Amino acid sequence: MKKILAASALAIAALSVSPMMSVPAIAQAKGVGVADVRVAAARSNAFQTASKQIETTYKAQIDQQQSRGQTLQAEINVLIAKYNEEAKKTPQNQAALQAAAKAVQDKRQAAQQELGRIGAPVDLAIAYVEDQISVRMNEAIKAAMTAKKVDLLLNPDAVLARENNVDITDAVVTELNRILPNVSTAVPAGYQPGQLVQQRNQQLMEAARAAQGTATPAPAPTGTQPTSR
Repeated sequence: MKKILAASALAIAALSVSPMMSVPAIAQAKGVGVADVRVAAARSNAFQTASKQIETTYKAQIDQQQSRGQTLQAEINVLIAKYNEEAKKTPQNQAALQAAAKAVQDKRQAAQQELGRIGAPVDLAIAYVEDQISVRMNEAIKAAMTAKKVDLLLNPDAVLARENNVDITDAVVTELNRILPNVSTAVPAGYQPGQLVQQRNQQLMEAARAAQGTATPAPAPTGTQPTSR
């Protein structure tokens, strides 16, 4: 199942290794690298294995969606042909032309909705797999940065030019395989896409607040107060 993790990319962004770096911070970085976390996630053993499991578990839905998609496309093609026939007429009947165009648009929307309903269980399973990988991606990135002695990591899209040796995407894959060798494709009841990342972010925020609350306050200054004149 070849599906780039767009949803995961957004989730991973919320768990970035560090906030946006200022120019001085970038200049002070000792080791700079680039990594495409979407590619790393897609290459991971966890995603590859889960994709095969999903293809097997949801084969009926996948086959039904493909078969029904072909049928619906054929029906849409008939409506497009009718629209083209109306468009070729001289003079054109604008009412008939608009009606033919609307018929195509309505059919396309209905087809998308129907195929979406058929494939909903598949999409939800994929989202659950992506979510599980997303919550561990930050850990894999940090481990890869440590292994490659990188203290500043950039997205390839933000780099104008680079040498191949600064790309640590494969290192991220290696760490992800170590940290998360497999994931579950059994979607829990009531699960919503992105739920695991949201829960992880909530835990991080609560831990940060707890750490701030238990921080020892600085002692009050002692000594003789200055005498006012």
